[in-house]
Amino acid sequence: MYDVLIIGGGAAGFYAAIHVAENRPNTKIAILERGKEVLTKVKVSGGGRCNVTHAEFNPADLSKNYPRGEKELLGPFHTYASGDTVGFFEERGVALKIEDDGRMFPVSNSSQTIIDCFVSEVDRLGIQVKTHCSVTGIEQIEEAGKKKWKVAVGDSSLTSKKLILATGSNPKMWGYIEALGHSIVSPVPSLFTFNIKDERISTIPGVATQAEVHVVPKKNFGKKVKLHKSDISTLTSEGPLLITHWGMSGPAILKLSAWGARVLEAYNYQFKIQVNWVPEYHKDGLLELLLQVKQVEKKTILRSKVLDIPKRLWVNLVKASGIDDTTTWPEVSKQQLQTLAEQLTAGIFQVNGKSTFKEEFVTAGGVDLKEVNFKTYESKILPSLYFAGEIINVDAITGGFNFQNAWTGGYIAAKGVVEDLNNNFD
Repeated sequence: MYDVLIIGGGAAGFYAAIHVAENRPNTKIAILERGKEVLTKVKVSGGGRCNVTHAEFNPADLSKNYPRGEKELLGPFHTYASGDTVGFFEERGVALKIEDDGRMFPVSNSSQTIIDCFVSEVDRLGIQVKTHCSVTGIEQIEEAGKKKWKVAVGDSSLTSKKLILATGSNPKMWGYIEALGHSIVSPVPSLFTFNIKDERISTIPGVATQAEVHVVPKKNFGKKVKLHKSDISTLTSEGPLLITHWGMSGPAILKLSAWGARVLEAYNYQFKIQVNWVPEYHKDGLLELLLQVKQVEKKTILRSKVLDIPKRLWVNLVKASGIDDTTTWPEVSKQQLQTLAEQLTAGIFQVNGKSTFKEEFVTAGGVDLKEVNFKTYESKILPSLYFAGEIINVDAITGGFNFQNAWTGGYIAAKGVVEDLNNNFD
């Protein structure tokens, strides 16, 4: 008999276990991990550096980075947020640094530092870690008038007073708790890049620039989907855009994929985007600028990039506007400049499919947020069952925010478990 069983040997599971053990010494705790190694997602995140959190210390602003969970996380972030995460690691000798874009990494630039910290803590606190432990069933039983959890592991089973599920986007685990009465929001991919074959970008992989990207809504495109005004407003993003061998990536695209996860899935990942490569301009204002340049510049248009965008992108967009290599500014027609202004501020690109962003698998979906008490992360359906991490319908844009959800959920679930055990001591 355990006091607490935690299913899932990832970030949220370890964080919850450590906080239970620290706040209630001598509690019998075990982490069950189905794989042969723990903390595998921590290991590969941030290109092996582990993007621990983000330097956004205001709870209201922090919550705005969660397409699913923004409203629900506001309270939890007032309890435990990025600053608390930094404190946790620094107290254990792991210094973090802030990069220019706000992402926070260990100063060592190695995710192994985070893994070593967690492994050292669970050893120090006497927490059992059981690998190769694939859960094959969960049920709530009654013993001596008290409800307990029975977790089937292969041919055997373990019992526990409290159960924390930190299994991430695990369909099998969702199936078990759905059978116990929970509602599961169907999962769809989030954080993905766009597959685009287009002559304007096919020859320039590696080019990066600031851009604004907007999904062109379709009423009947792929699966039928009705866009509400709120859907349309979220399907625009601005930020760095990276041209790749397969299409487009970078923060502008990843943010769009996260906020538009459900709509883009309904489109079957076949849709059009409109790209403004110079977000400080709209089409008419840019045309006015180009007409002014025409009055004073004498060189060929290809050789005189007049905007702050990469040279190779400028060349491709000029050519796409029907302007050849030898056309000078005095020779170019107003119609050609109108086409160029449109290519620069409202170019349409066809997206045909998606690709996973590096190793950072993120899913939108999971336990319905209406069924979670966010003061304790306890199930409203099944008392003494707690959640942490991506098992619930919360996901974030890239930048350390998904890990912060894991730390916050792990901490608050642990706090709830400790309080529950203390109030029901036996």
